[in-house]
Amino acid sequence: MLLGCIGDDFTGSSDLGNTLVKGGMRVVQYCGIPDAPADPAVEAGIVALKTRSVAPEEAVAQSLRALDWLRAQGCRQILFKYCSTFDSTPRGNIGPVAEALADALGAGAVIFCPAFPATGRTVYQGHLFVGDRLLSESGMEAHPLTPMTDPDLRRCLAAQSRRGIGHVPAATVWAGAPAIRARLAEEARAGRPFAIADAIRDEDLVALGMAAEDMPLITGGSGIALGLPANFRRRGLLAGQPAGWRGQAGRAAVLSGSCSRATRGQVAQHVARGEPRLEIDPEAVIAGQVTPRAAADWALAQPGLPLVYSSADPQAVRAVQDRHGSDLVAHRLEAFFAETARLLVAGGVTRLITAGGETSGAVVEGLAPGALEIGPEIAPGVPAMRAGDRLVLALKSGNFGGPDFFAAAAAVLAGETVAA
Repeated sequence: MLLGCIGDDFTGSSDLGNTLVKGGMRVVQYCGIPDAPADPAVEAGIVALKTRSVAPEEAVAQSLRALDWLRAQGCRQILFKYCSTFDSTPRGNIGPVAEALADALGAGAVIFCPAFPATGRTVYQGHLFVGDRLLSESGMEAHPLTPMTDPDLRRCLAAQSRRGIGHVPAATVWAGAPAIRARLAEEARAGRPFAIADAIRDEDLVALGMAAEDMPLITGGSGIALGLPANFRRRGLLAGQPAGWRGQAGRAAVLSGSCSRATRGQVAQHVARGEPRLEIDPEAVIAGQVTPRAAADWALAQPGLPLVYSSADPQAVRAVQDRHGSDLVAHRLEAFFAETARLLVAGGVTRLITAGGETSGAVVEGLAPGALEIGPEIAPGVPAMRAGDRLVLALKSGNFGGPDFFAAAAAVLAGETVAA
C-alpha cells in the first residue's frame, strides 16, 4: 500500500476513492479499521470512519488506530479526508485529528484544502465558497450537526488547533509546486505550519499534490488527491489500471436522511417523476409509531424505485431537535435507516442508494460489508461501489449530485453508462 487515507465519514471516503480510481490507483475502502492485513495489490487504502460528529477525543483515538493499521501496510503518505464544506465545530474535529496525526508522523508543514471545483467548492483568500456564495451563505449555516457560519478557514481552524495557521495564496499556487513548497516552509518557520491553501481550479489541486510529494501528511477534501497518483507513477510504483466494473441486476431502493438543498431537490424530482416515496416523520420514529420493518415492507411492495426519506426543511429538523435533543434524534434516525437497509437487502434489494453522510454511515455500519470496491463515477464525488457478490451501493453526500441523481445512480449501479 502506497497511500493511506483516513476519512471522517463514509460518503466522503467513497468520494476520495472515486478520485484515486480515476487517477489510476487500485483502491479499496474499508468500513472501519480492519482486523487483518490488506491485499498486497491495494495501492491506496481508505479507512472510512464515522468521526465527523463524535467527541474530539474519540475522533482522535479512532484516527490514530487507523493510522497504525495503515502504517503497518507500508503506506508512504497519509491523507486525512474531511468534507469539502470543512464541517467542523469550534471543538473539532478537523483540528484535533490533524494535530494528532501530525504529531504521530512527525509532520512539519501540513496543507489544508477542502476545495473541489467540480462540485463548486473553491478556496480563495483563505475563504471557502460554494458556487458563487460564501460557505456561510450556502445553506451549510443551517446544518443540523455542524453549522458552518464562518467561511474564513484560517479562523475556523485556529479555533480548534494549538498550531499556528498559515496561508498559501492563489498567486503562489499558480506559480507551481516549487513556489508552494517555499511558501509552506516560510509559514512553518514563522510558526504557522498548518496552512490553508487556495484552489479554484483542478490544476491548482494538482499543483498542491505535486508540492506535497514528500510530505508525510496532507489534509483536505477529495480534490486534494487529484495530483497524488501521478507522484507515485513518476516513481514507477503503480501497477496499472484497476479492474473493470461489473454492474448488478435486481431491485433498487433509496434511503435519504439528508436535509441539504441538493437532496431536497432530488426528492422533489423523484416525486415529480411519479416514483413511489414514503416520508418518515422523526417524531413518529422516536415514538415507535413507524418502524424499520414497516418501511422496508412498504418499499419491497413497490414497483419502480421506492424512496424512504426523512429529508425535511432544516427549520423543521431543528424544531424536533429542540424538543428531544440533537443526539437523540440523530441516533434514532440513524438506527432506523440502518435497520431498514438490513431488511431491504434481506428482502432482495441488490442496488441500494443512500443520501446524507450520517445516513450513509449508519447504513454501512448496519450492513457491515467490511470493504468496498470502488467503481465508476455516478456524479462528481459519488462512485458506484460493490459491497458483495450481489450488492452494490451509492453513498451520496447530501450536497452532491444533480436533480435526477436517484434514477441515474440506479442505472449506473445496474451497469448502464448514465451519469447525473
